[in-house]
Amino acid sequence: MRIIGVDPGYGIVGVGIVERKGNRILYVHHCAIETSEELERGERLERIYEEFSRILDDFSPEECAMERLFFVKNITTAIGVGEARGVILLALHRRGIPVFEYNPNEVKLAVTGYGRAQKAQVQENMRRLLGLSEIPRPDDAADALAIAWCHAVQSRLRGITGEKV
Repeated sequence: MRIIGVDPGYGIVGVGIVERKGNRILYVHHCAIETSEELERGERLERIYEEFSRILDDFSPEECAMERLFFVKNITTAIGVGEARGVILLALHRRGIPVFEYNPNEVKLAVTGYGRAQKAQVQENMRRLLGLSEIPRPDDAADALAIAWCHAVQSRLRGITGEKV
């Protein structure tokens, strides 16, 4: 099963793709979709939609795992991320790809065994678990790989997945 992990953002969308084959989880791809602050809101969202759609078409994932959003600080940031998440969900819906959400502690637990692990621990574990020569960059892409890994582990171990969107 091919899984695309998404760390939604407005300036940067992290994307990570893994494939679960039996008990093995294999690295496929990671990248980031970046949008410039100089672009208008609609242009930024269109770029996210088009680039994410291209990735979906190129890699044909069967399921998507996405970080569950929560904000306590900046409402403006929350709105932009929510809008970006909306165009990502639209691209997934149009291709019939189911989406499952995980909170950050669930992802950290699946990747490190500890729900309050530091970002550096998660990144290093992703490097090691996927057999990569270096930590995936940017951070958003490493986070997306961790989200995909979490879904691969959860769906394999329990036969069920995170909360379906």
